[in-house]
Amino acid sequence: MATMRKNIETNFEATATLTLNLSKGLTSSEDQKIMNANVDPANVDVSKLDQDKKLKAQREKELSAPKMKEFKEDTLNFIDDWRTNVIERVGSIVNSEETASSQMRSAKVEKTATHAAQGKNIDPTSSESPSTDSTLTELYRPIPTPLASLEEPSRLLILHSTLLLLLSLEHYVAPSRVLLLYLTSSLHLPLSALTSDEEKVAKGLLEAAKQMSGETETQKKAEENKNSRKWKVGLASVAGAALIGVTGGLAAPLVAAGVGSVMGGLGLGATAAAGYLGTVAGSTVIVGGLFGAYGGRMTGQMMDAYAREVSDFAFVPIKDHSNSSNPSFAYEKEKQSIKDPASSSPKPLSTDERQAVEDPSSRRLRVTIGVSGWLTAPEEVDSPWCVLGSNAESFALRYELEALINLGNSLQAMVSSAAWGYAKSEIIKRTVFAQLASALWPIGLLKISRVVDNPFSVAKSRSDKAGEVLADALVNKAQGERPVTLIGYSLGARVIYSCLMSLAKRKAFGLVESVVLIGAPAPSTASDWRVMRGVVSNRLVNVYSEHDYVLGFLYRTSSIQYGVAGLQKIEGLQSVENVDVSETVSGHLRYRYLVGAILKKIGFGDLNLKAVEEEEEALKKMDEEEEMRTYSERAKSQGQRIVTGADGKVIFGKDGKPLMEKVWGGKQGEKSEEVKEGEGAVRPEGQKKDIVEDAHEKEAEEMEKEVQEKTQQGMLQGMTQKLNIDK
Repeated sequence: MATMRKNIETNFEATATLTLNLSKGLTSSEDQKIMNANVDPANVDVSKLDQDKKLKAQREKELSAPKMKEFKEDTLNFIDDWRTNVIERVGSIVNSEETASSQMRSAKVEKTATHAAQGKNIDPTSSESPSTDSTLTELYRPIPTPLASLEEPSRLLILHSTLLLLLSLEHYVAPSRVLLLYLTSSLHLPLSALTSDEEKVAKGLLEAAKQMSGETETQKKAEENKNSRKWKVGLASVAGAALIGVTGGLAAPLVAAGVGSVMGGLGLGATAAAGYLGTVAGSTVIVGGLFGAYGGRMTGQMMDAYAREVSDFAFVPIKDHSNSSNPSFAYEKEKQSIKDPASSSPKPLSTDERQAVEDPSSRRLRVTIGVSGWLTAPEEVDSPWCVLGSNAESFALRYELEALINLGNSLQAMVSSAAWGYAKSEIIKRTVFAQLASALWPIGLLKISRVVDNPFSVAKSRSDKAGEVLADALVNKAQGERPVTLIGYSLGARVIYSCLMSLAKRKAFGLVESVVLIGAPAPSTASDWRVMRGVVSNRLVNVYSEHDYVLGFLYRTSSIQYGVAGLQKIEGLQSVENVDVSETVSGHLRYRYLVGAILKKIGFGDLNLKAVEEEEEALKKMDEEEEMRTYSERAKSQGQRIVTGADGKVIFGKDGKPLMEKVWGGKQGEKSEEVKEGEGAVRPEGQKKDIVEDAHEKEAEEMEKEVQEKTQQGMLQGMTQKLNIDK
């Protein structure tokens, strides 16, 4: 726990990421630097020292701002309060509170124990991936302890007992999960030991709680919830209690027996389990509050408020699409209902939620939420997130369908256009930031920019609002008192950025465990990421590509002076993991098919490997289509076309490239009539320019029409699915 506090302190250090020698010499004059024993005079880089001196001064100014100092204090106060509660709770079991407090005060941090996030370059398409356990020990460096020498059953029992003690605090906040990760690593246990234990405990709690009855406690706690800080966990706690079939009753033996029955004989009896769980073993409302309202089923008042802010806002449970005839389960028919504690009207309960009531095995102590950044069809709300595994309860965030479908179709139209094809060869000659700085984008591309600029601007604005609503939902315990992991690509990452900034403003610590932002259209300034880091208890990962020309083009009219996280690494923060995928990602649309591969490469661990393989096959198909489109455009510009067989399939030559043929029977070297009428014809310069501009204008009009038709089809598809299910 001292290590965890040190990680937070490092986040607010001005010399973080500076080398030891440089940081020691920053306050000296140049002559003193050269004379400094810590600096090698032969290798001294005066310009580098001056640069770091300015950087340190800039950071000190930022960190000395009243708001930042207050934020740091609040962050440390939260972790100290949590730490005190944990120490005292564990101490009450193993020794006296006085001894526990004394041990806490004397705790020291090993220099090698801190969480060290490092920048790395990865190729998501390569077959090599780090093992889950090697990632565990790399990120959560083992802290030396004699307990590691115990037999494995004893180490497993220590881990299990600690989990129960943490749950006895009446919540399972993100720092508690991080503590268990350090404990697992220090006890030399595999990560699967912890995830399996979490799953079994969740099942045991819900199985036992399901058997309880009585309305008295629920009503009583709902009333106390209005005034008492102890029970103030949001209306979702009472709703969640009703949802799992729990309406009260003190039944500690039942809960303890339920947990004990699924632990496979770890050696902890029902009485000990009840003692470790404390009040959790005796209150079904706390159990309900821990797990929240299934699927983010929030109270009527909350949902009405959110609906006014963001349309289509909902958490969609992730399922295996291969086992369902209906891939879009966002609109499951609502067959059952529960009483909403905040309203006199019944609250509908969907099929998925009803299944959770009847089968607690689907519930987990952790939550993962995936956010898509653009769509071409309603089912893409959740389909990219089928790569998530079953160790956590997984959801996709649905919001603003029409805006995201319109953006997705606009992006597809742009990258498939002739203008983008012609411009791409010019763009790749320079870096994305060179293009942004010079603003010298190809004229043809700027002519069709209106096709994407407005949809991107609208979707970006609504993503910011959706992020604030998501923060609202987390603060109001829509997902219970469990740690939440957030993953998003493109504007989905923007939603998460907005969410974290909103949580920081509210000083809402301990809700978010880990965050992975992929191709984020968000600022890369250290000040923003420092604030975000304050509300993320575990990993904060920035996945970027310096060759994402689509993102660069979309972001050209935004605040470039603040940088773009999806195009560059985050500087100055040791606790932010920067992952460079430039070798693989040359276009923004590739992220949709690389989510699983990227998560696998960064050691995310909880993945559906079969779905990851299917995702890789989809990416391969997309690349083949892109390559074929490039060949087709090149052939057309040369007065040729790709040869196809009777079955319509492309015929390839011995060199592996598609065979070409002239589109007319003229002599070799002559251009076809089609080409003569196009840009390749010899015409007066002014007339040729007019023809090119007319061609771009016509293409833009056709693209806008195509995008509008596809967006309407996508929305109609979603409405049709809902109507069919509601029959």
